[in-house]
Amino acid sequence: MAGGKIRAVLFDKDGTLFDFDATWGAWAKLQIEALAKDAEQAARLAAAIGFDLDRIEFEPHSPVIAGTVREAAELLLPHLPGRSLDDLVVELEQAAHDVPLVEPVPLAALLSDLRGRGLQLGICTNDAESSARAHAAQAGITDLFDRIIGYDSGHGAKPTARPLLAFADSLGLDPAEVVMVGDSQHDLHAARAAGMIAIGVLSGPAERADLAPLADAVLDHIGGLPDWLAQRAG
Repeated sequence: MAGGKIRAVLFDKDGTLFDFDATWGAWAKLQIEALAKDAEQAARLAAAIGFDLDRIEFEPHSPVIAGTVREAAELLLPHLPGRSLDDLVVELEQAAHDVPLVEPVPLAALLSDLRGRGLQLGICTNDAESSARAHAAQAGITDLFDRIIGYDSGHGAKPTARPLLAFADSLGLDPAEVVMVGDSQHDLHAARAAGMIAIGVLSGPAERADLAPLADAVLDHIGGLPDWLAQRAG
């Protein structure tokens, strides 16, 4: 891990700023049941996205955990005859704006603490930018971020480095001065490709063994960041 000064922290959104299953489990079940005509179709839709309808949670290696809304819609579409991809994407994005958000720790206090340390902050999510902004507004934390980047913001999606580098470039930062925090291998692969410090968190479905080989550190949740920063500085 590089030993230079850290000037910014870039957060994934779902599973990082917000607990993944607590936020998205009930929402996904509701969307599947709304899309399906019967229990058999609901089971096919759930299987397509790696979701357990009985446990109301995503499988650890569900393809949609770190994927974009469009990728999720592409998986669902073969089981929804007569639907168009674009309409399904719009429907899912709009429905996602109002999901009840569960914070792993009080976000406003944590983010304010990080800003008080002189750090610049950003969100880089494979969700739509409009959803990310809606969720930040719902949590009352929009003004604490310098940049909010979604998969549709014009820089591509993780695990490519492009959206991470766009964040660094827009603020005049060396990527090595940025910590990327995420709950998935997509986040950590993107951090490595961008030359950023990679921090994994366990507030998403991935387990420590999934993240540790790719991460400079793995924390239980983002609430551990201040202590990690203090230890690193010491």
